[in-house]
Amino acid sequence: MKKLQIHFLGASETVTGSKFYLYSDEVKILVDCGLFQGVKALRALNWDKLPVDASKIDYVLLTHGHLDHCGYLPLLVRQGFRGKILGTGPTLEIARIILGDSAKIQEEEAAKANKEDYSKHSPALPLYTKEDAAFALKFFEQVEEAEEIILSDHCSATFLYNGHILGSTYIEINLYGKRLVFSGDVGRQHDKLLDPPKRPEWADYLFVESTYGDRLHPKEDVEDILIGLIKETLHKKGTLIIPSFAVERLQSLMYQLWELYRKNKIPNIPIFVDSPMGNNVLEVFQNFPNWHKLTPTEYSNMNGHINLVSSYAETWETIDDPRAKIVIAGSGMVTGGRVLTYIKQLADKESTTILLVGFQAEETRGRKLLEGATELKVYGKHVPIKAKVHHLESLSAHADQSELLTWMGTVKNIPEKVFLVHGELSSMEAYRDKIHEKYGWHCHIPKIYEVFEVIL
Repeated sequence: MKKLQIHFLGASETVTGSKFYLYSDEVKILVDCGLFQGVKALRALNWDKLPVDASKIDYVLLTHGHLDHCGYLPLLVRQGFRGKILGTGPTLEIARIILGDSAKIQEEEAAKANKEDYSKHSPALPLYTKEDAAFALKFFEQVEEAEEIILSDHCSATFLYNGHILGSTYIEINLYGKRLVFSGDVGRQHDKLLDPPKRPEWADYLFVESTYGDRLHPKEDVEDILIGLIKETLHKKGTLIIPSFAVERLQSLMYQLWELYRKNKIPNIPIFVDSPMGNNVLEVFQNFPNWHKLTPTEYSNMNGHINLVSSYAETWETIDDPRAKIVIAGSGMVTGGRVLTYIKQLADKESTTILLVGFQAEETRGRKLLEGATELKVYGKHVPIKAKVHHLESLSAHADQSELLTWMGTVKNIPEKVFLVHGELSSMEAYRDKIHEKYGWHCHIPKIYEVFEVIL
């Protein structure tokens, strides 16, 4: 009789910090290795050592390269991990960019906090350094999509396209004849840049995200909304600030704005993309053309239409530019990055509009803006918010409730257990009820650090 322990080390009753540890006598696997974001109590967990022995982990399998799925890797290595970190080519390239950017931002914010003395810690320290991030990259090993990877005598893994961001996959792990399916973040059925996600056909144990498990994305006319906001920005001679995730949403926004201009639906308003990480991800699109829909000509023309901001000096030049303009800047939840400088300098002006285009986790600045905050704390100072705030939920890269149910609907058997992860508790509870109603499957909502034992 073989036993498997499943440790839920993150994305449990919350959206961020995805980490699922599979412990058996034969092989030890960590599926995703993400940072917690949002609520302060969750962010504090990033500083804690994992309650498992990192040195005994044989493999980390990455579903994709977002920070909440790969951002803890330097800390895992610091704690003694020396195994292999497996992911698709685009995933590893994006993870490399994101880890480097994350370390840089943390070092800069620690330095700024020490200089301006607004941290409770003396001295303020980065969670990890650029050197830590660079060392973690030494354990990266590329896998091909849909290829079975042998991990041990009785264990294999297959990474399958799921359309969330470039390179993203869901992962099927076969262990002693049982199949465990980890959804990762499931993409949309109709995406401008990516194909629809593949779907699993069998799952003894299914681990499924539930970010939007309680709702459907609104049927918005994205073109009309963007055109309206751009016309208003031109009329007010103001700035349309779009905080954006550097991977996929940023490139999708660039494409949609370029397409509107190409179709003569908007004038030639200056568009600035201020996200060094996003600019680097553009190169990943160029290097992995088979993973997206853009043709080389479209890619080239789109880039030619956009002003890519590289230096911090150019950030200030963009802020001081008196023309009506669009600024797309990281990060998507307004938790860090260049967008904070734009918010600090321009959000107190009525001529400014802020457009949020993705999921906003609890207690992030983005969520506070959605909830009508009249001021935000940025770099230790309170910034009054006079800008108009809009939200385009339909631009999310996450499947909604209906799309998630469709994704699961090709599973031919009745899973022994469905674990709902990567969602806020209210979303998980609503999705659990919907799954039971539609399929009759039993779902479990694990708590953080819960351990579930399976007899294989």
